[in-house]
Amino acid sequence: MGSHSVVDQLKKNRILELLEQGKRADGRKLEESRDVLIETNAIPKANGSARVRLGDTEVVCGVKIQPDKPFPDMGDKGIFICTAELLPLSHPTVETGPPGPDVIELARVVDRGIRESHMVDLSKLVIKQDKSVVGVFADNVVVDYDGNLFDACSYATTAALLSSQTPKWSIVDDVPTLVEGNESPVPITTIPVSVTMGKIREHIIVDPNGDEWDCMDARITIATDSDGNICALQKGGYGGFTYEEIVKCGEISVKMGSQIREKLKAVQSGGR
Repeated sequence: MGSHSVVDQLKKNRILELLEQGKRADGRKLEESRDVLIETNAIPKANGSARVRLGDTEVVCGVKIQPDKPFPDMGDKGIFICTAELLPLSHPTVETGPPGPDVIELARVVDRGIRESHMVDLSKLVIKQDKSVVGVFADNVVVDYDGNLFDACSYATTAALLSSQTPKWSIVDDVPTLVEGNESPVPITTIPVSVTMGKIREHIIVDPNGDEWDCMDARITIATDSDGNICALQKGGYGGFTYEEIVKCGEISVKMGSQIREKLKAVQSGGR
């Protein structure tokens, strides 16, 4: 066994020891997330952007809005796509190259939480039905990793969308043409918030940090909308959750979601 795995095992033992006492290594309660700091307009040239710090995890999201062809059979709706990437500087284990399964899952989970909440009213992003629609592309870049990218990227994407301005296009000679000086906020219907919980042995913890993430037997990410309805759920890891644990995680996600949503509402009202 190398020194690295010895250190890992010592960390895991310490984390388990504290959890047995209802404590966590960073002093948080089991159902407490790290501080969330949200800054909008982090990328001046983007249509909208946000920088989010969740503890020591840091993500920057930029939103690009441009005309696009609609998806087949969805000519009456605009397009929303979310991506994610980890910079090599974010963590010693991250390497350059195509995204691995973890990063692909990250982008899909963030995308689904926002899409299934119907946060962006895509029916209002049509330039000419069946011909040309508005595409909204949210790109997340992880610059510092210390666990729980699902929530950090979700908050960054949501804050970036809330602070975005969409240009207006009209069809001239069958081509979408920019109407200068005619921007408006992205049409928003609700504010989704994702809450990720980890399971270590029989303990459920909210917003696992990097060390806790490495020790988890299972995880679950639950996204709720502004009305407190669960709109998306993703389970990961080799372990499982009992029915009672899933109900408990649902209740935690609604409660935590309403707290974090207040921070995102502040972005919507004053962050543009």
